[in-house]
Amino acid sequence: MPIYEYLCATCHKKSSFFVRTVSTPLDPVCQSCGGADLQKAVSSFAYHRSLGDRWEAAGDPNDPGDDYYKDPSNIGRWVEQEWQQTMGDEPLPGEIQEMIGAAREGELPKPMPSLPDFPDPLAGLR
Repeated sequence: MPIYEYLCATCHKKSSFFVRTVSTPLDPVCQSCGGADLQKAVSSFAYHRSLGDRWEAAGDPNDPGDDYYKDPSNIGRWVEQEWQQTMGDEPLPGEIQEMIGAAREGELPKPMPSLPDFPDPLAGLR
């Protein structure tokens, strides 16, 4: 499913068009001014590193630097390591796996829900 980009000769703005297949016919019209005089532009592209490449670039989790945990994906890496050391082959709970997956995509983890307020059992003894 390609995305084509065109530059408008009238307003000089770039418009992007998502199509289902390469063979889908496209009659692009400028999304800013409605002009039809468009020239195909060279599109930018994204490069996605593998998880192994990201870990290698992040450094040693046993000796993290100052910026190590600023990358949300390293938080998930640490959680996975700690879980494996503690629980062995027991799989991570689904909610934690989802949070780690989101962190690997660059989303900071949401705060965990707080526990309900329980009465202080020592309140009457003070």
